[in-house]
Amino acid sequence: MDVPRLAVYNVEQFGPGHVVDIETAAFLECWRVNCLGAFLFGREVARAMLTRGRGTLIFTGATAATRGRDGYANMAVGKWGQRALAQCMARELGPKGNHVVHVIIDGGILNEHATPIMQQRMLKLFPDEIAENYLALHRQHPSTWTHELDLRPWLERF
Repeated sequence: MDVPRLAVYNVEQFGPGHVVDIETAAFLECWRVNCLGAFLFGREVARAMLTRGRGTLIFTGATAATRGRDGYANMAVGKWGQRALAQCMARELGPKGNHVVHVIIDGGILNEHATPIMQQRMLKLFPDEIAENYLALHRQHPSTWTHELDLRPWLERF
């Protein structure tokens, strides 16, 4: 099997709810997908990329990775863990030639459910533009590697 040059963990699980109402099983499922899944994926990709001595590993995060919000505990815990994992991996793998990036997607992504007005006003992130940013991260020279990037539509508050 070929060693990947670029690998992206672009998976998310979320179930809204207040901490006092969240069932343990729902919490664990969100954590498994957002954090444990990122660890398992990242570990296997890193093992492969270390044999080559270079590669890019990108984790798609969310705003919940940087701030908790009412009703978002299920997502925040897993995404904070994913972000911490990306930081650890960047420090471990960067000196060995592997670029690890955490990208915060701060807003909704345009999909088939978006209304024409959402498209016209660019209220959502365009998937092709996200992909272009990921490719640009992959192409960065090691002297100017980005570790964390946040992407948002131009009208998104931050």
